[in-house]
Amino acid sequence: MSKKRIAIMGSTGSIGTQALEVIQTYPEQFEVSVLTANNNADLLIQQALQFKPNVVVIANEELYDKVEEVLWKEDIKTYTGTTALEEVVQMDEIDLVLAGIVGFAGLRSTIKAIESGKNIALANKETLVVAGEIITKLALEKGVNIYPVDSEHSAIFQCLVGEFHNPIEKIILTASGGPFNGMKAEDLKNVTKEMALHHPKWVMGEKITIDSASMMNKGLEVIEAKWLFGVKPEQIEVVIHPESIVHSLVQFKDGAVKAQLGLPDMKLPIQYAFTYPNRLETKLERLNLAELGQLTFQAPDFELFKNLRLAYKAIEKGGNLPCALNAINEVTVAAFLNGSIGFLDIAELNERAMDLVQWNSNPSLNDLITTDGEARVIANNLINC
Repeated sequence: MSKKRIAIMGSTGSIGTQALEVIQTYPEQFEVSVLTANNNADLLIQQALQFKPNVVVIANEELYDKVEEVLWKEDIKTYTGTTALEEVVQMDEIDLVLAGIVGFAGLRSTIKAIESGKNIALANKETLVVAGEIITKLALEKGVNIYPVDSEHSAIFQCLVGEFHNPIEKIILTASGGPFNGMKAEDLKNVTKEMALHHPKWVMGEKITIDSASMMNKGLEVIEAKWLFGVKPEQIEVVIHPESIVHSLVQFKDGAVKAQLGLPDMKLPIQYAFTYPNRLETKLERLNLAELGQLTFQAPDFELFKNLRLAYKAIEKGGNLPCALNAINEVTVAAFLNGSIGFLDIAELNERAMDLVQWNSNPSLNDLITTDGEARVIANNLINC
């Protein structure tokens, strides 16, 4: 069998680097066709020299000369700019696109990849949060498969294998609870950036780690699950599971519940998205339930972690509201990371800004792009006032 040719969008991020580790483990199965990065030119160069892709893209145009100077000697084509990200995913020399660019920035390239008939390994949850209806309709029209890479959605997908003809009664998304699980609002008033970035189970990029601490990440996953699995918001339940062993569960109409378990390691869902419906042998550490001893679950505190409630509100109302919430949250998280606001301010500002967004019940892609920009202006104005 020929090797599967993979484009890794966002290769220098947490998902991208782990995906390359998977590819390195199975050189007879995969080859890298495209690598892209935003600002991390040094790591992009290092990756390109190791994996020899056909093409690399450095989105930051100021860094193009630095990357091109090294890679032209290796006969690796180098491009720059956001438009290049949308163009390279349309190349014939690609079988699967790993959508790993963080945030709204990953939307356009994912759409172009789907339009070109490329299957998607989706690590960028914001794509479905922002434009779930547009993306799912386009994928159906183009006959494109979307394989979830988030550990929770991969777990649900794995539980559904062999069950696609059976209606889902309920999806149960597990959440670690982040570093502040069990705390009270008083405890969170003086949370620092360093405290929020200290996740007890997962090693992730800064933005997603803060989202996990504020429970926004789980809220975005609720919205993503609606579109990936064709369920209603009321069919999606969130439970806190600090051990992060049960990655998510599916309940069927007969009452049976299936779960996917494993140690916290993103390489498994990445690899499964690359190899579905097959599984490759790994050397990953195995789960030992007897050694673990117990698994615990609890209901989330919707009042303390308001972002989760806001996500449900956004998806229940629909239209452009999930897009707006995503944009607002990207602004407030960035403000927290640069020290402009406190941790509790993230959810407070998210709610205030979301209430100011003009609702559009049936937005086009251009409408969503406009909503994204306007929501960011609203959020910035609230932060600066």
